[in-house]
Amino acid sequence: MSKNHENIKIMHVINGEFFSGAERVQDVLAIRLPDYGYEIGFCCIKPGKFSACRNSTVPIFDTFMKSKFDLAPALEIARIVKRDNYSLLHTHTPRAVLVGRIVAWLSGVPLVHHVHSPTIRDTESVWRNRMNSLIERLSLVGVAQLIPVSRSLEFYLKKQGWSEKRITMVANGVVTPAMLPVRDIPGPEWVIGSVALFRPRKGTEVLIQALANLRQAGRSVRLRAVGPFETMEYERTIKEMADRLGVGDMIDWIGFAQDVNAEFTKMDILVLPSLFGEGMPMVILEAMATGVPVVASDVEGIPEVLEHGKTGLIVPAGDVKKLATAIADLVDNKYDWRAMREAAYQLQVASFSDYSMAKGVARVYDAILNSMHR
Repeated sequence: MSKNHENIKIMHVINGEFFSGAERVQDVLAIRLPDYGYEIGFCCIKPGKFSACRNSTVPIFDTFMKSKFDLAPALEIARIVKRDNYSLLHTHTPRAVLVGRIVAWLSGVPLVHHVHSPTIRDTESVWRNRMNSLIERLSLVGVAQLIPVSRSLEFYLKKQGWSEKRITMVANGVVTPAMLPVRDIPGPEWVIGSVALFRPRKGTEVLIQALANLRQAGRSVRLRAVGPFETMEYERTIKEMADRLGVGDMIDWIGFAQDVNAEFTKMDILVLPSLFGEGMPMVILEAMATGVPVVASDVEGIPEVLEHGKTGLIVPAGDVKKLATAIADLVDNKYDWRAMREAAYQLQVASFSDYSMAKGVARVYDAILNSMHR
């Protein structure tokens, strides 16, 4: 535990629109960083679900960013930073760092940026990815430290030209139950879980097609889909596809759920068939912590978390046949479901806890603030 600083205040500038993986990282850090001498505040530039769904009780300020290039919130955030004596800024998205860069200049405090996913591969739009990547790159001029959440993102940043001295990888982490929840071996019907902010890069189409393959092969499964859709148009597309393939009756669309861990108790397998754009998915770590075996695609940081055949199953991104086969192998007991959930739980406890994540971030803060007082 760091004892170099007591009650140092750090302002996190976030979007705040959703409460998905990156937002859960932010919330966990707000809860755990006080154990390492740091108090967190939040400024939301796109206020939404985060304020209502977070578990932390730290101060939160809503500063509405009306468009991608509306920089007016920077003035308000800088005023808050100066008034309340925040010592460092910590941003989490390209939009947040655009504002945060100006706040850092106005308030004279260092800037840290958390990299949750590769901006250049974040959406299906090449133009949008390039624009966001350029904005992020320009906004990060003079950044004190970058925090990628996986080795794959660390490599991505180095490939983008960032100095190794500016990069500190801190793996994501989640709260760990005191003991692995007791579960019976599933059956006769297996519940496949999917937890996401549903959008094209999450590979939901691949999962729907795999579900159709499983039905045709005679496997007794249901899909429990937890989370909102990014757009109503995409929701309509996915549900029409499910009906067209004859699996609409096998899917329970739950929508947004604040208590994700409660949802995991209703799942036998978690499937994350992402096509691209993953750093280190919190949903995988949360599934491991609650003893739900994971089948996921081999993109970005996912193979850093799952060891195929031991702590989960990994399949090629976009491969419907192999995804269906991996799910069927678990259903058919070709892998020891109990042993896999136990191994995944132990790995999460050892390497991906909320404390290990907070400790890693606190060390970044320590190094920056210590260097300022030399």
